Amino acid sequence: MSILHTLIYIYIWILFVTAILSWFPVQNTNGPYALLKRLLADVTEPVLRPIRSIMPRTGGIDFSVFIAIVILIIINEAI
Repeated sequence: MSILHTLIYIYIWILFVTAILSWFPVQNTNGPYALLKRLLADVTEPVLRPIRSIMPRTGGIDFSVFIAIVILIIINEAI
């Protein structure tokens, strides 16, 4: 497995963790949990923002993470 495949899989996991953490509100804006959410948002937003601009929310649910993961899996299989 090449390093690129590994990096794609790591990014997929980062997207997954970001999606899971989005279900839980931040209690303390200065705590480590808030810092982790900000860090993950900084890493994932460059990929998710263009998908969100194309695809509207369906019933208030954001499917951009799912779409990004599917695209990354397809890219990973194509290389």
